[in-house]
Amino acid sequence: MSSSAQYCTFYVNSHLFGIEVLEVQEVIRGLKATDVPLAPSVIGGLINLRGQIVTVIDLRQRLQLPDLEETIADPMNVVIHTGGEITSLLVHDIGDVIDVEADQYEAVPCDLGSAASELITGAYKLDSRLMLVLDIDRIVNIDMHA
Repeated sequence: MSSSAQYCTFYVNSHLFGIEVLEVQEVIRGLKATDVPLAPSVIGGLINLRGQIVTVIDLRQRLQLPDLEETIADPMNVVIHTGGEITSLLVHDIGDVIDVEADQYEAVPCDLGSAASELITGAYKLDSRLMLVLDIDRIVNIDMHA
């Protein structure tokens, strides 16, 4: 008997990423973040989420992916909870909630850059592509002096 899990999927550049559904609080479109002076470039700003101030992490910057030629008109916020904290991940688009089986899982692909490979725990082989699984504890652990 194989075990399955559910993942919330989203896109950054053209890459498909996923995090376990249980780690996602909500998905929000169109929240304008307030810039944080002197913050590292991975910090996309702060948002006010129903009275709670939430840090936004620009996932493209965090994964050190190249800039896109076109701008994303309406990026999405994937609000996650880890270690008792709430953080928002700024992504380009939302995918689906998908079920995956344990036998679809593979180790981290070796062709990723070193920064990305440290933040990805592995990948699931889907019908048409790979879904890269993010380690949200490492994603939110940012060196503020970088």
